[in-house]
Amino acid sequence: MQKLQVQGVHHITLVGADRQTSIDFWEGVLGMPFVFEQPNLDAPAESHLYFDPGDGRLITIFTNEERKPDPQRTSTDIGAVHHVAFWVSRATFAQAIERLDARGIKHSGVKDRGFMDSIYFQDPLGLLIELAAYRFFPPEGVTHGEVLLEAHKIRVARGDYNIAEVHLADAIEQIVARRRESLSDDRSPKNPY
Repeated sequence: MQKLQVQGVHHITLVGADRQTSIDFWEGVLGMPFVFEQPNLDAPAESHLYFDPGDGRLITIFTNEERKPDPQRTSTDIGAVHHVAFWVSRATFAQAIERLDARGIKHSGVKDRGFMDSIYFQDPLGLLIELAAYRFFPPEGVTHGEVLLEAHKIRVARGDYNIAEVHLADAIEQIVARRRESLSDDRSPKNPY
């Protein structure tokens, strides 16, 4: 038996209400270009809208003009989607509260997640949305996931509760030491002063 090895998220499809509500939220609030539309090939009474979140993947929405927005929080039952998170730059994150407030969108305020900062709010249909900004840049050729795996190992070895910036900094240092060669025989920290 072998795995079905995935290589990334291809797209996420959500059930929307009417077409314009989806366009106004996904493009008008979150800035995702509306790039493609066709009928839902499994339910011809619905449209299938495609939005580009910026990383080459897609967020797609099934819409039907007979459905109206319901802002009640979506289910958090077992098997349900709790929230969808989107990566934003630190510059955008710094403006998020002001821009949400300008629209009258209720939000959580900034949440410290140790390795990132988050703000949560609901879309017009009650789906919880997270804006997330990493606190680190991985070394060239290394993914955020690789840094987080290394930081996790460091955190566990030290008995710390959650990943913090010190774990990220130490993880990046260890990854660079493993991946990049040096002419020095001794690469340990020094104090030349």
